[in-house]
Amino acid sequence: MILKLERCRVRFPDWYDELAEVEAEHKGWLQGVEVELDDGTRYPVTFYDPVRLAQDLAEEAKWDRPFIAEPGLVVIPAVTRAAILLTAEHLTSTGFCSHLRPIPSVPENGVHR
Repeated sequence: MILKLERCRVRFPDWYDELAEVEAEHKGWLQGVEVELDDGTRYPVTFYDPVRLAQDLAEEAKWDRPFIAEPGLVVIPAVTRAAILLTAEHLTSTGFCSHLRPIPSVPENGVHR
């Protein structure tokens, strides 16, 4: 699913459907989302809600890894489609993606040289 916004497109994973949307909100986590700028560059983002982030942090701390670090990690109040779209629009308007490494583009023939 690709949704066009004013400043970008949001690409949800291929498996993201109505059920996955409900599950993401309940789980408080969604990985595999891409923000695509008008020039075609795409950036990976992962969305967490504060509760899930705290749970994952507590679990990591049990294993002597008291941190969560992931490029493109974005914490939002609830992992809903509406919140993701609003956040993506705001992030692109503030230049957030310029701090990320873009996803490598694949040539039309699919062969990298």
